[in-house]
Amino acid sequence: MAKNTNRLGRVNEELKKEISQVINYELKNPDVTGMISVTKVKVTPDLKYAKVYVSVLNPKNLSKTLSGLKESAGFIRSRVAKTVNLRITPELVFEYDDSMEYGERIDAILRELKKE
Repeated sequence: MAKNTNRLGRVNEELKKEISQVINYELKNPDVTGMISVTKVKVTPDLKYAKVYVSVLNPKNLSKTLSGLKESAGFIRSRVAKTVNLRITPELVFEYDDSMEYGERIDAILRELKKE
């Protein structure tokens, strides 16, 4: 069992790296705006699906950017399939990760408290 979770961890990291590359350097979807960071990838144990958590800085329109990523999932998946050596490349499911914003809000609150 431990060996399998180890492998999933490696697959998650590898996918995270490659998906980041594709989004930042190869994706030409005009709806996808802002600086996109892939914060985490979670692959199902059967490797059929991968949840890709993204945070977006300065998007022109957040919902358009997210739907643009969803539309481009097939392209991103096919590019990733060329570099990541897996028998099945998982289907990508994009999720918005607002933990960065959450962290910034907490920082702002803490700064306010410090001023007082």
